Amino acid sequence: MSDQRPSVYLDHAATTPMLPDAVAAMTAHLAHPGNASSLHASGRQARRVVEESREQIAQALNCRPGEVVFTSGGTEADNLALKGLWWSRHDADPTRTRVLSTAVEHHAVLDALGWLADHEGAQVELVPVDRQARVDMEALREAVERDPASVALISVMLANNEVGTVQPVAEVTELASAHGIPVHTDAVQAVGQLPVDFAALGVDALALTGHKLGGPLGVGALLVGREVAVTPLLHGGGQERDIRSGTLDAPAIAGFAAAVELSVKHQADYATRIGALRDELVERVRAAVPDAIYNGDPVDRLPGNAHLKFPGCEGDSLLMLLDARGIECSTGSACSAGVPQASHVLLAMGCSEEFARSSLRFSLGHTSTTADVDALVEAIGPVVERARGTSTRKATA
Repeated sequence: MSDQRPSVYLDHAATTPMLPDAVAAMTAHLAHPGNASSLHASGRQARRVVEESREQIAQALNCRPGEVVFTSGGTEADNLALKGLWWSRHDADPTRTRVLSTAVEHHAVLDALGWLADHEGAQVELVPVDRQARVDMEALREAVERDPASVALISVMLANNEVGTVQPVAEVTELASAHGIPVHTDAVQAVGQLPVDFAALGVDALALTGHKLGGPLGVGALLVGREVAVTPLLHGGGQERDIRSGTLDAPAIAGFAAAVELSVKHQADYATRIGALRDELVERVRAAVPDAIYNGDPVDRLPGNAHLKFPGCEGDSLLMLLDARGIECSTGSACSAGVPQASHVLLAMGCSEEFARSSLRFSLGHTSTTADVDALVEAIGPVVERARGTSTRKATA
C-alpha cells in the first residue's frame, strides 16, 4: 500500500517540494556518466555542469564562483565552517580558544560547537537572546571586547528555523571586523525567503542547502571567502579548493543551482505572497483559538513562518491530531523530531518548559494555498479542544 500525499503540507521549513525547473535540471544529467575529476570527455562534461552551476549560485548570492564550496547539505556546511575555522584560527594562534554564538542556533551549529568544546578544548560562549529570539548585541559586544584576541570565530544564524526571527548579522560582522574575527552564518532557512547578499553581509562563511529552497535533498554549499583559511573535515581527492574532498554529484548540483537561481530571482514576489498568506493563517487561527500566542518577532521574521503556542495543550498531541486529519506541521526543528522535549529556542527566549512544549510551527512554501489555510482553520478549534481534554485527563489521573 503506497503512502498518500498529505492533503495539507505546512512543514516547508523542514523540506519543501522541488521546483519543476530544478527537477528538470537534475534529471537532465542523471543518465550521463562522468566524474567531474576525470580528464576524458564525460568527465569534462560533468565538470562543465558543476562549474556552470557554481557560477549560477555565485551570481544569485553575490559572491565569486570560487567561494562556492559544494557539500552534502546544511549540516555538513555548518560543521565545515565551525570546525574548519576554529582549527585554522587556533593553529595559527593557540590563544584563540573562544567561540561566540547564540543559544537559539540550529543543532547543526550547537552540537558542532559542543564537540569542539568536548574534544578540542574550545571555550564556547552562547550569547543570550531577547523574548523574540534576537541576539543581544550588547552582550555580544561585551563578550568580544572583553578579550577580542582570544576569539577564534563568531557564528550567528541569519534567520531562526523555529520561530522565524531574523538576526542582525550585518551588525555582527561590523563588530567582528573591527577586531579581525571571522563570522559564520547559518542561512539555511533564509535563502529564497530573504534577500541574501554574501558580499553585503560581510560574513566569511555562509551555509545553505538545496531542500529548503526547492532543490534536491543531499546537496548544499558553504560560501567561504577566498582569503579565509578553513581546515578540511574530509581528506581525499582535494576537490573544492581542498576544503571538501569527495566526488561531486553533478546532477544534484545542477538541480540545486537551478533552485537557488529561481528562488532568489522570485524572492520578493514570494515574500509578498507567502507573507500575506502567513498573516492570514495567524489571524484566522487566533480567531478560532483566541488565547493562541504568536511566538517570535511579529514583523522581522521569515515570511513563511508562523509559530504559535496553544495554552493547555501538548504540542506533540496537537501535531498527531492534525496529522490524523491530513494536516502536517511541526513542533520545531525536524532534525530533533521524534524526541519529546521542550524547544531549546523557546527556553532561550525565556519561556517556561510548559510554554515551550505547547507550541507548533506552521511553515508555508511555494506550493501553499489559501485552501491549506482553510483546512487548518477548520481543524484547529476541535483539535485544540480535544488536546486540552487529553491534557486535563492526564493531569487528574
